[in-house]
Amino acid sequence: MVGLVEYELAGADLGEVRFAISPMNELALSLRTWRDPGRYPLMLPWFNLTTGARAELDGELLLALTNEELWTPDFLTPRPWSPLTRFSEQLDALAETPLAVVRSDLAEVHPDPQARPPVLSGRKDRLLRRIVDALAAYWDSCFEPWWPRMRTVLEADVVFRGRTIARDGLAAMFADLSPKIRLVDDVVLVETVATLRFRRSTAGEGLTLVPTMFTRGASPPISPEEPPLIMYGARGLGTLWEAEPGAASAGSLENLVGRVRARLLALLESPASSTELAVRLGVTVSAVNQHLRALRAAGLLTSARHGRSVLYLRSELGDRLVSAAAG
Repeated sequence: MVGLVEYELAGADLGEVRFAISPMNELALSLRTWRDPGRYPLMLPWFNLTTGARAELDGELLLALTNEELWTPDFLTPRPWSPLTRFSEQLDALAETPLAVVRSDLAEVHPDPQARPPVLSGRKDRLLRRIVDALAAYWDSCFEPWWPRMRTVLEADVVFRGRTIARDGLAAMFADLSPKIRLVDDVVLVETVATLRFRRSTAGEGLTLVPTMFTRGASPPISPEEPPLIMYGARGLGTLWEAEPGAASAGSLENLVGRVRARLLALLESPASSTELAVRLGVTVSAVNQHLRALRAAGLLTSARHGRSVLYLRSELGDRLVSAAAG
């Protein structure tokens, strides 16, 4: 039996749907990899890079913040209010979580008191402080060094979704998020685990969509009392750890526009910032920007500002050029 979460949109237009990025949500959802890293093969390079750092953390507690079904407490995945959400702000807010919420959310994840991890017992004020400290240390050692690169992928996904809405409408955008998400009339349906079933309106709150690197389908909150939220798998994770494109960028295209610009065109099948492109190509940001300006002036790229970043993407003309060269 499949569970179903249903969000009734108060109005089937873009004003009822918003996108945001949440470093805290990514940190909490990444704890799923501690239990089952094989479910997230595209994040295995990061998982392996952080093996030593994780050994120094409060692993007993961090592992207890998930269960065998890979659920996490709702208070660790709060609805973000902006694509520019900062981890420090979310950590401060987490420290102020009402203790009754901590208690009830942990009980949702571990409903059997006899099977609940012992590390979660005791005074909830002390437990909350320990959770905050453990997550702060986890962020510093395992996320912060890679967060700019991760955020670029998440931002690129949001830009792509916006283009889909503009071109094909809301229903097409929802259908493309995940096979487990669809829009029927004015109701967003999210297939989930069998024990999770509720229906609620988004009136007065809207629906927030959050791309994440740590789900293979869709993750709504456990409680229907939480603000309407769907965390979905971000596009482009396959490019997250690539150093540079391979042979697809060589040949006639390279002869036409040059080696670096051919590589940029090959990479920009998905949106990316100049910082991300510089990292993947192993050149300076200023050098990348010079090539991007030339390609955009030739009509081979488009660009759009998203938060603090400018993201670039191959234009239709650029797509045709790359396809013709590959052919």
